[in-house]
Amino acid sequence: MSKCESCIVKEFNSLKSLTRDELMRVSACKTGKVYKKGQIIFEEGDTLNGVYCVKDGVCKLTKLSENGKDQVVKLVVKGGLLGKRSLVSNQVTNLSAVALNDMEMCFIPKSEIMKDLSRNADFTMDVLKKMADDLKDSDNSLVNMAQKSVKRRMAEILIYIHDSFGVDETGYLNIIISREDYASIVGTATESAIRILSQFKKEGLILTSGKRIKIEDHRSLKLIE
Repeated sequence: MSKCESCIVKEFNSLKSLTRDELMRVSACKTGKVYKKGQIIFEEGDTLNGVYCVKDGVCKLTKLSENGKDQVVKLVVKGGLLGKRSLVSNQVTNLSAVALNDMEMCFIPKSEIMKDLSRNADFTMDVLKKMADDLKDSDNSLVNMAQKSVKRRMAEILIYIHDSFGVDETGYLNIIISREDYASIVGTATESAIRILSQFKKEGLILTSGKRIKIEDHRSLKLIE
């Protein structure tokens, strides 16, 4: 497990605002954790005793809806910090986190993070900015749900996954997501998501192989209304 002060991952999150001495202290207290694809990292309503720093892999954050289904709220990638809002608010988690592929994470105890929040103004401000960004993303997501068609939202999530996570050697999206999760992300029924992806395939916009998806026509996908 690499030391925090020399870990490139810290450049992607608020840990970059810590001093070298603070990073060394955090590094001495953190523990490495490995999660397999599909494994639950934490569940909605859990009490967290620290934050998780994503070193490698991708997880989904979900919210249980009134009908008992999990709504995918966000995908979190390398560099993401999980659980900071729960620590700052001193409340149980509002979301669940599940690994979408094999993940490597570092767990930093609550006591260490709270020390830095109380002593390092730059770190505190960066954490607050990240939380404000999350709220902004949530607002934008609500607007998208209300104003954009399901086809448009599906096209956008495919492009987002392509641009954010890249493709494998055969051109298929690196991140494999179930049709249920696609439906959850865009806010529609699974049957509707399957139908839209089948339509995209017939129109030559994508190729599919099982759960895997390959974008064939980026330009046309971006023009979908």
